[in-house]
Amino acid sequence: MTERWALAATESGGAHLVPLDGAGLPAAPAVTEPDLAEAVRGRPGVTRWVWRSTAEIYPRLLAAGVPVARCYDVEAAESLLLGHEGRLGEPRSAAAAHARLTRAPVPPDPAPRQAVPGSQSSLFEPRSGTELPFDALLQVYADQLARHDATARPDRMRLLTASESAGMLVAAEMNRSGLPWRADVHRDVLQDLLGERYAGGGEPRRLAELADEVSAAFGHRVRPDLPAEVVRAFGRAGIKVKSTRRWELEELDHPAVRPLIQYKKLYRIWTAHGWSWLQDWVRDGRFRPEYQPGGTVSGRWTTNGGGALQIPKVIRRAVVADEGWRLVVADADQMEPRVLAAISRDRGLMEVAGHDGDLYTALSDRAFHGDRDHAKIALLGAVYGQTSGDGLKNLAALRRRFPLAVAYVDDAAKAGEEGRLVRTWLGRTSPPAAGSGDDGEAGIPQEGDDGLTGDGSGSSADGGFTPGYASSDARARGRFTRNFVVQGSAADWALLLLAALRHSLTAAGLRAELVFFQHDEVIVHCPLEEAETVVEAIRAAGELAGRTAFGETPVRFPFTTAVVQRYSDAK
Repeated sequence: MTERWALAATESGGAHLVPLDGAGLPAAPAVTEPDLAEAVRGRPGVTRWVWRSTAEIYPRLLAAGVPVARCYDVEAAESLLLGHEGRLGEPRSAAAAHARLTRAPVPPDPAPRQAVPGSQSSLFEPRSGTELPFDALLQVYADQLARHDATARPDRMRLLTASESAGMLVAAEMNRSGLPWRADVHRDVLQDLLGERYAGGGEPRRLAELADEVSAAFGHRVRPDLPAEVVRAFGRAGIKVKSTRRWELEELDHPAVRPLIQYKKLYRIWTAHGWSWLQDWVRDGRFRPEYQPGGTVSGRWTTNGGGALQIPKVIRRAVVADEGWRLVVADADQMEPRVLAAISRDRGLMEVAGHDGDLYTALSDRAFHGDRDHAKIALLGAVYGQTSGDGLKNLAALRRRFPLAVAYVDDAAKAGEEGRLVRTWLGRTSPPAAGSGDDGEAGIPQEGDDGLTGDGSGSSADGGFTPGYASSDARARGRFTRNFVVQGSAADWALLLLAALRHSLTAAGLRAELVFFQHDEVIVHCPLEEAETVVEAIRAAGELAGRTAFGETPVRFPFTTAVVQRYSDAK
């Protein structure tokens, strides 16, 4: 039995296939078969499939009832390797990789495809400009194996690529399974919150009423959905505001504040998860977003349409398990501080994180005289760079008790300020500083040394730094890289969690399905009688992911888990 086979789809629905040796080279002549799914189904002994893009191949296999255990996604690997080489942002398609390999003109990546609401058909569409002959794909794969070997920590980089590829499989499977969704419950929630809809698609009754209250408070007509108009209205009332953000409004003493805040809250629900969203995205009792593993450069996931990772709690009432089934909702407890303990190898913080209880309480008992709030502010301040005022005082206390942990993020910040690259524990790499060439990189730890490895991300959720933006404030990039090394390594752990959980559910022969994932939370939909088995599987997967990512450390990765009928009952 050959462990790895390369696979490419043909235009006629068939497949090119070839077994591979340890160097990624063909171990036998390639063959062509007329049916893609049957080609895979007929080779149950293959343990890893190598293909250009999971999004291109795997939905077709799932539609034919042919799941696979493992894959190697060439385009996901190319993106990771480009980042490691300080070239993040260059075209990542297999066609681009082959062009670089052969010194041919490099084609640009195709424009991002828009997801088709309520349909999987768009997943099957080939992306123009990324087609590649089968032998060229094999050349790219062999070259990628060599590039993995050339990285600073090949073992970690290979693990990162394997886990990213596993995440691609999970994403496709979650899209096919879908998140259970009760459209009737969703409509009832919207009716309760927003009131009746008016003909012509205008604002529903409750929003119209709140808009009238806002206008009455100002004494003239004001559209609360237009921030600039609201700012001007406050200015006419003698109140200077910079924005209409909630935290700024709450500090104002004006009768328009209460209805304005309520309007903003309901307006977002109406526009992001209202009746139009329900009609577009929910079909046959399921919400099927298109997940994008590694959608941000820190490794956090995004979605292509549907807003799956921003479902308001009130709307979660509509996420209801099927009859006789349950939702197992699991949140990782204080994931990022535990990850910092593991990657910094700070003995004191590892001991604090070596228990299932509340980490901040344990931390406060060690260094903050039992003041949990100060302990939490200090640790999160170290990770996110909030180190002024009281934060600076709390950080000093943290540094005295946990010097290696604080030094780890301090070193990451310094590297970012100097324009150097940092990496996650497994090797995902931050974007280069704007306008830089080869900036060098922060020190990669050797065994027993454990210096800096870090990652970076390009969305505001990942630290507020946009790669490629020529910021005049180097400290902004330092805050970004400070957070990147922790948040990105947490994303590394989460990928391994998903891979381990997926494997254990399958190996146990359960009917349970992974149906949702965001950052530190997973949801499994399962028959009631499987719920306790799933709870244990999640716990075991978290611990296995910790050992696989970070080695044998005292750090624990516990979950708060709830077995519920509806998602909203879990919080």
